[in-house]
Amino acid sequence: MVDATVMASGSASRLLSVWHDLRLPIVLGMTFVYVYWKYCFYQPRATTISKKGGKSDDLRRPPSDDEDEDDNHYLDIAQKRVDKEEMAVNLTTAALDSTELSSSNGSAVAVSTTTTARKARGGKVFTRHSKNANTQPLPTKSDIYIFYSTLTGTSEKYASHLEATLSQDSQLSTRGIHTQNLDYLDDLDTYFVAPARNLENAVYLFVVPSYASESPLDFFTETLKDTYNDFRIDSRPLRNLGGYAVFGLGDREGWDEDMYCYQAMEVDKYLGKLGAPRAFPVGTGNVSGKANDEYEEWIQHLIDTLTDPAGVGEMIDIGDSDDESVEAENEEIDIAQPASLKLSKVTSAKDVIDVEDMGVIIENSRASSDLTTRKEMVGKDTPTYKSLTKQGYTIVGSHSGVKICRWTKSALRGRGSCYKFAFYGIKSHLCMETTPSLSCSNKCVFCWRHGTNPVGTTWRWQVDPPDLILKGALEAHYRKIKQMRGVPGVQAARFAEAFTVRHCALSLVGEPIFYPHINEFVGMLHERNISSFLVCNAQHPEQLKTLDQVTQLYVSIDASDKESLRRIDRPLHRDFWERFNQCLDIIRNKTRQRTVFRLTLVKGFNASEVVGYAKLVAQALPCFIEIKGVTYCGTSSATSGPNGAFKGASKDSLTMANVPFYEEVRDFVLQLDASLKDLGLNYDIAAEHAHSCCILIAQKRFKIDGEWYTHIDYNRFFELLRQGIVFGPMDYIAKSPSWALFGSEQAGFNPEDERVVSKKSKAYKREQLAI
Repeated sequence: MVDATVMASGSASRLLSVWHDLRLPIVLGMTFVYVYWKYCFYQPRATTISKKGGKSDDLRRPPSDDEDEDDNHYLDIAQKRVDKEEMAVNLTTAALDSTELSSSNGSAVAVSTTTTARKARGGKVFTRHSKNANTQPLPTKSDIYIFYSTLTGTSEKYASHLEATLSQDSQLSTRGIHTQNLDYLDDLDTYFVAPARNLENAVYLFVVPSYASESPLDFFTETLKDTYNDFRIDSRPLRNLGGYAVFGLGDREGWDEDMYCYQAMEVDKYLGKLGAPRAFPVGTGNVSGKANDEYEEWIQHLIDTLTDPAGVGEMIDIGDSDDESVEAENEEIDIAQPASLKLSKVTSAKDVIDVEDMGVIIENSRASSDLTTRKEMVGKDTPTYKSLTKQGYTIVGSHSGVKICRWTKSALRGRGSCYKFAFYGIKSHLCMETTPSLSCSNKCVFCWRHGTNPVGTTWRWQVDPPDLILKGALEAHYRKIKQMRGVPGVQAARFAEAFTVRHCALSLVGEPIFYPHINEFVGMLHERNISSFLVCNAQHPEQLKTLDQVTQLYVSIDASDKESLRRIDRPLHRDFWERFNQCLDIIRNKTRQRTVFRLTLVKGFNASEVVGYAKLVAQALPCFIEIKGVTYCGTSSATSGPNGAFKGASKDSLTMANVPFYEEVRDFVLQLDASLKDLGLNYDIAAEHAHSCCILIAQKRFKIDGEWYTHIDYNRFFELLRQGIVFGPMDYIAKSPSWALFGSEQAGFNPEDERVVSKKSKAYKREQLAI
């Protein structure tokens, strides 16, 4: 052992001695090889800045004798070859090229377009060849896709007019022309991230409105940005398109000049960043001015471009500077400097920032940007606000909402509570239905809101404090309760009790767990002895993992395989299936929580996936499984086509034919129970509420001495919370009443309440037939 150590030490000493003897020749030799390679073989990337009517000035040439050849090779060439006068002339000329088009009689016609000057960032820049350069002709048989987004219907009218106008052109009418609502596309990836092969050489046209508040269009622009910044996927997925063009609608009277049609500018910019060739400059229309005239003029020039054999100018890859703009009056060229940092401009290679300071600078820049650019999720003057309030919501703050449930009204009149009373002991007249986040990461086909609520995959809005949300939600809920005092049949005792909320269903709409301060909000509920039933869509594993104790935690399980989930929930995350499975694994590990799978059965979508659901149960092992038939809520004019179908998703729209009967739900439950037993899982059917078309399956541990204990001892739950001890779902159980059990004569309806059967209902007709 000692000999080996001595030998190793001797070898290391000899190697060190050799290095000291030869290090100077080695360093000099490596330096010579590097210098020889750099000046004999290496050439910098081509950088082309086109001049109007002239040839491109190619900077990929050996440096001239009078140019410095030091380590600042790129800066020296840029400053000598592209001085401020030449840059200003080039940018002005390029702007004139994109905004002045010759009409058929030869006169110049000015189109309402916006061209932003660009700042040199030390990187690559996208630009066009001049008119004398080679062009990329538009394919003559490529389909044309017209995309639009709308809240009020204005953009839809403009898109329809564009389709009609293009169809009347003799050359364009032979192409397939398709109009799509961006807000209801099943999968944006198919068009903008990984376009299908049949979209090669297609032409994309956009009619883009501008909104001061949150709108579905924001999700589309975020998708484009995320795609561009995602290093895992193709950075230029739209390079095979035949071209694109964007027209923006805005209001000059109600906007600052830099915000006028800003969303159209963003769409135009990021489509270009993703490799799509720009067929025509972005146009803008002032809805309080001459938007129709500006639109007609833009369309005519667009048609000229689409039918021109010369086609689209070829995009030359000389940088990526759409994020920056050149101020022609500046004396220097800025090199990748954030505007929010009040630093002196970089005028030479000596003005540098310490690498160790970059992290702080970037974070400060992001924080400053967030404070100034974040919108309200639902502003008071927006169509989204008007739509939700018309549906009975009270908007709390900028992103929360509360609404009185129909079961609350029913319980106040003594006509029965919802299934939560039969399953868990929640009295509906003591329950408040609310959400701290109206935004959702899915666009489910059975959504009650018909897509009128905001959507998103990341929180990009202003954040309201949790105390403001809770205070506003309670006040709004009590105001709605007061409105019930004149309704016939309201019971005085229950009406008085209703002004002390005891339960909060965080399941109204949107994704409650998406709210950044959800744990603080739930904690405030518990401080007031209000129980928390929180529902999530299994798309936010990080938030689910960090969620604190709630009274009962739900996960919506709307499909058993990837394709069915994509079709039913229409998730916005690209990795939705991976997120879904991560959430199931997290649920399995949350042994301290009462966990529930919520299955919403939709005929024609997921009502036959029994074995698949059983496998998901085996993966997550929830305490309970709720199986409920979908509630049909009709369609709205904002989301439905002429036949009541969802625009952009007509094949997956719902009708009453998709709503299962209670008997069909019961048959599904019996099959699911059998499949669970086949897998060796200890579950059994525990309770039902036929009036809600809902049945409960529970783990057998909740069946003690032949009696089901699915109800909750709420006083015990709050007592355990105050003690600060570790506890689990079996520590606050209560016995289920006999009328709530599966197979009981009452089928889950409380005998203390009066069941009123409408003469129009199927139950009434069945009773009459029996008589």
